[in-house]
This record gives sequence, structure tokens and C-alpha cells, in this order.
Amino acid sequence: MSSLRSFLETLEDNEELIRIKEEISTKFEVSALLEKFDTKKTVIFEKVENHKNMIVGGLCGTRSRILKGLGINNTQLYPRLQQALKNPVKCKIVSDGPVKEVVEEGDLDKIPILTHFNGDPGPYITSGILYAKNIQENIENVSFHRLLVLDKRKMAIRIVPRHLHRITQLGKKAGLKYIDASVSIGLHPSILLAASLPANWGVSEFDVANTLLNNNLKLVQCEHVDALAPADAELVLECRIGLEEETLEGPFVDLSGTFDIKRKQPVVELMGVMHRRDYIYQALLPGGSEHMLLMGMPPEVRIWEYCQNIVPTVKGVNMTLGGNGWLHCVVSFDKVREGDPKNMLMAMFSAHPSLKHAIVVDTDIDPFNMTEVEWAIATRFKGDEDLLIIPNTRVSSLDPTADQQTELGCKIGIDATRPLSKPKEKFMKAEITPSERVKAIINKYF
Repeated sequence: MSSLRSFLETLEDNEELIRIKEEISTKFEVSALLEKFDTKKTVIFEKVENHKNMIVGGLCGTRSRILKGLGINNTQLYPRLQQALKNPVKCKIVSDGPVKEVVEEGDLDKIPILTHFNGDPGPYITSGILYAKNIQENIENVSFHRLLVLDKRKMAIRIVPRHLHRITQLGKKAGLKYIDASVSIGLHPSILLAASLPANWGVSEFDVANTLLNNNLKLVQCEHVDALAPADAELVLECRIGLEEETLEGPFVDLSGTFDIKRKQPVVELMGVMHRRDYIYQALLPGGSEHMLLMGMPPEVRIWEYCQNIVPTVKGVNMTLGGNGWLHCVVSFDKVREGDPKNMLMAMFSAHPSLKHAIVVDTDIDPFNMTEVEWAIATRFKGDEDLLIIPNTRVSSLDPTADQQTELGCKIGIDATRPLSKPKEKFMKAEITPSERVKAIINKYF
């Protein structure tokens, strides 16, 4: 199944979903509860003040839930994503689907869009997957974009210099006044992850998602604009991205949990809406674990690929939640030569230029257990030999310590691997071999 609803059924069966039955407001109250349940449960809000539709949040709030949506384990993740990026399967376009149960002019005020934080300039759509294409070359792009609601019909969109930006620039060059687009809300985790992946120019992320969903993703043509959307989506906003009008967008709480700056950004006009009769609005808490995982897991694929080229025994790659899913990464691998760790650190920085702090550890260390990682730094890292400092280099605009205009800052690499020149036993934790009786007790209580 390729729908949000089918995945919610799975979560409910596994007791990973909680339902809030009390009436809740879209202004600060839903976001406050999403923050409390972050990394714990997916949350459905059954009664939303001044709205008839339910809200769901925290869908992809843990790595295990994302893997469950993909139907794989962590060791299969990178090869699976890499295969989907390199060999995407074209989606089938159908004439109808659940998302077309209601087709109407639409009004943004009627949608339960959240205002998340004190200081937000207004309600923000944060889980919307935007589809647009370059009509001259028929090149499609599907990606996450935040949308600030300005009034009933207009929004401001944040566009970073990547594929959608290129599409808008090509549209301007061709003399167009707008680009047709769809914004799909309420989707299966595989579609959300695919929209986050760094696909090449010319590759539709819907096709990548279709590959992850074993050729089960169907698309429909929008009714009011020239754009496609998933047939099983809960809600689709049919829009036009203006190429002439701009307005201030922001400040917005980004991955770091701090406010981003205001920028002049394009204005998006709502042309129509398609939705299920009882659609569920999907929320995504800015700066929460879901935001970090959907941003952080895609770069792990490229880091894994780059590091595999140096030493093919990479055990794991973790864009850590403590590093906002964007600025910190831990890689575990089997060291062959003393120079390998620093080469791995440089590969990590090359694969993900926004990376600020990189750590490499041996394969006896779980890169997803930060207590073990910190233990490796405490017992295997020697500052005068194992520290790599790269000053005055490009870093992420999300790093509050960086120069926000030039995006220059400092990168640090930490080699927390055992030195090959010293006895291995000196750097290993002592072990206790449990008896069969102790094993039975452990199995009973743990």
C-alpha cells in the first residue's frame, strides 16, 4: 500500500500511534504536543478547534518508523535508496483516485495549518511535497518546500538554489509569468523520503518513490493546473508559483531550533484544491526529529557511497539528531591503515558540504549510540594527533556560528579509532560471559 492511511494502520497495530481526543488549537497547541511526543509516538488529533479534519504528526519521527515504511532494515537502507535513485521506475498516471473525491476552489483558512512557535510570522505548511516541471524539457522535480500562509489564496515559498530554483529561472528566461505546481499533503513515508533525496536533474522523485513502493505509486492529473500528484494523497493544493512577485518569507524555525532570517521569496497563488472527503492534515514540527531525519538520512547515502570508496567495510552512517540531522555525522568502519580515518573524514566533508563536525569510530562502536561514540572519543582520541581542523571553509547556512552572508566557518574531524600500533586489548571494554541461567533472566526482563 502507498497511502498515509495504510501506514497509520500499521503503526496502530504496533502500538506506535496515540490519539488525542481533547479539542486542540492549530495555534501553538498541536505543536506543543508534537514536541512532547517527539521521538516517541505518532500522534493523531481527532478534534481540531474551528476545523472538521483531523491532524496527524510525527509520522517519520524515528528511524525505525521510516525503515518500517520502506519495509527494510538499516543494513539494507543505503543500497535500496541508491538503487531507487539510479534506476527509478516511472509512475503510472490514472484518471481518478481518492484525492479527487472533492475538487473545489479552496480556501487556505479552512485547512488546519499550524502556527508552531512564538515568533512565527503566521501559519506554515511544512509537510507539503511540491511538484513542478520545466515545460521546455519536460523535466520534473518533487521536493519539500515550506509555505507561509499570507491570506486565503496566497503563500510565500522558500526556494533554495537547487532544482526548483533552476526550473523557476528557466521559466523566467522563457518569458513565463508563473510555473504550475501541486503541493501534496498526507503521504506515505516512502514518498516523503524520496522527496528529500538528492536526485539528479531530470529524475522525478515520484518515480524514485514508486521504486521504493514496488511500483505501487499512482499519480493523477490536477484539475486546475498542469501538474501531477499522488492519487492516494489526503490533500493537494493546486498552485501557481509567481515569477514576478516576491514578498518577505520568515523568520522560520529551522533544523537548529533557532529562527532563520527573513528573505525575499516568490509568492504562490492557490488555484484550486483536491482532497479526500475526510482528509487527514499531515503536520511536521520544524526542528523536530521528523524534520531532522528526513533531512539527514538522504545525505547518509552519499556519505556511505564516498566512504565505501576508501574502505569498503563501512558499518553505519549516522547524521545525528544532536547535530540537527545536518551538522554532525558519525561513521563506523574497519581501519586498515593509520591514514584511513583522516581520508574518511575528508570524504564525509566532500559528500555533505554542510557537515560541521565529523567523527569516525571502529566497528565495535555503534554509530547510533552516542554514549558509545562519546566513550570512543574519551578512550581512543588524542587531540594533538587525531584532530582535523579546516578553517575558513564553506559551511551550512543553518549553522548559527557561521557568517550568514558568506557561509564561511570551520569544520572539525575527530578520529576516535584505535591506533594500530598499540595492543587491541588496551582499548577494548571488559566483558562478562553470562551463564545460561543469567541469559534466561535477561530474556525474561529485557
